[in-house]
Amino acid sequence: MGELVTIEAGGLQRLEDSLNALVDRFLLAQDVKEKSKLTYRKALRQFFTHLAENRTASLSREDIISYKESLAQRGLSAFTLSTYLVAVRKFFEWAESAKLYPNIARGIKGAKKPRGFKKDALTVEQVKKVLASIDRSTLQGKRDFALLNLLVRTGLRTIEVIRADVADMRQEGGEALLYIQGKGRDSKDEFVLLTEETLSPLRDYLAERGACNETSPLFSSLSDRNKNKRLSTRSLSRISKAYLRGAGLDDRRLTAHSFRHTAVTLSLMGGASIQEAQTLARHTSLNTTLIYAHNINRVGNAPERKIDKMLQ
Repeated sequence: MGELVTIEAGGLQRLEDSLNALVDRFLLAQDVKEKSKLTYRKALRQFFTHLAENRTASLSREDIISYKESLAQRGLSAFTLSTYLVAVRKFFEWAESAKLYPNIARGIKGAKKPRGFKKDALTVEQVKKVLASIDRSTLQGKRDFALLNLLVRTGLRTIEVIRADVADMRQEGGEALLYIQGKGRDSKDEFVLLTEETLSPLRDYLAERGACNETSPLFSSLSDRNKNKRLSTRSLSRISKAYLRGAGLDDRRLTAHSFRHTAVTLSLMGGASIQEAQTLARHTSLNTTLIYAHNINRVGNAPERKIDKMLQ
């Protein structure tokens, strides 16, 4: 197990020189998607850069803890910090299995993630205000209304909307459905129900848009540079933020993802059970959906109001 054991007398340079080859070997052994492999590569580059900057003589558990502390000092989010540490942990698991180095990362914990959500939901009045602000007399307006209306009525993730094609809209059993490629899925094997209030704006937009085939993206760009090409998640985020600001909702915690939060929240407020809301959101864990219910109950039954009554 000597390849990574000592970094003395030029060994650090040797380690740096062989890093890409080592990481390549590690990534070949990982059964994950290419996007995850790119994240692992970036994280490991950060880790070994940290070692080089601190001129570490030999790798130890303390070096990983030092790296973790350096990430925290940079102000990275708990999610990003944990992602970087996952890559390091997996790397040393592999190194031990390949008999290159003992797993000194075993038991290193990630950062504690904050409770709740990073983004806020909209109120009913705010949703109505945003949708009413969209000029539906133009093709762009019809597209943007259909897009935001779909998000807030179905709870779709932005990537799910971007991946949707015209052919994914289907009629089954007298109901209109939109099949989607969900988070972590390789195929479009999940769906959301398109009520008439959701479907009608989509039909208006597609009719105005004109000829397109079944493989055409459901939502396409109108810019000269990317005309008729699939919208990007960045474009969707920009469109969402523009209408939020136009409705006087210029808040960093209100983004495109807020429409998803709003859909789940409104479903619970409208009487959906926890299980029904979980189905809508397609949460893997029921605990994620329970956070929404907890937040609603916390505000609706706030004990602070009871304290006020006692002090009147």
